[in-house]
Amino acid sequence: MSEALSVVLITKNAENQLEKCLQSCVFADEIVVVDSGSTDRTLAIASAYKAKVIHQDWLGFGPQKQFAVAQASHDWVLCLDADEWLSDKLRHEIMSLLKNPRGYAWRFARSNKFMGRFLQFGEGYPDYSLRLFHRQHARWSDDVVHEYVQTDGQVGTLAGDLMHESGEDIALYLTKQNRYTSLQADALYQRGKKCGVAKLVFSPLTRFIKFYLVRQGFRDGLPGLVHISIGCFNSYIKYAKLIELHRLGKTR
Repeated sequence: MSEALSVVLITKNAENQLEKCLQSCVFADEIVVVDSGSTDRTLAIASAYKAKVIHQDWLGFGPQKQFAVAQASHDWVLCLDADEWLSDKLRHEIMSLLKNPRGYAWRFARSNKFMGRFLQFGEGYPDYSLRLFHRQHARWSDDVVHEYVQTDGQVGTLAGDLMHESGEDIALYLTKQNRYTSLQADALYQRGKKCGVAKLVFSPLTRFIKFYLVRQGFRDGLPGLVHISIGCFNSYIKYAKLIELHRLGKTR
């Protein structure tokens, strides 16, 4: 007999991505959707898949996801974003694993779609994400951005891919990245971190060398080049914003 599984999602105005995500999770014993105020068809789609829908005002990424985990009926949880879906291989692996779990936390590669292509190298892949865990042994961090799962044991790795298909064009992607870099700069400022010219200049450079050359992002063609270029710019602008915060002496 398999362990019962709750699939847990946080949403807001995700009507264009949610159904594909939910279709890949119909094998789960429960689907929990924690929504922070959708005004589109997100809630109707979730209800059509018999999900347990709960409203929670936005708490930040880490706290919001941990709140969602707490609403699950089962201790084994699979945490997904609305723009992610399970590949057939990963779905079958999870179903098999739950028949006889050999640990309490599992990660798998995430394949990110960018400019019409699922990236297979560089910064876009494998992008390992710990998303399947027993909630008595793991929890989401409190970070408001770039949250991660903390666990008290070893982390296993599954071979299947989690597919990430946001549907964003470059303009929307840049808008989101601008918000993320502001949140990152604020978090660093609150912790008293500082940045000099060397960090500002060399952080993007080392990022490019690591992901485009060492991890062969060039093999993803033009999408790979644009993806790492934006990533390098994010490094630069994050530290530029941090320097600005220190000069202004306040958070945004």
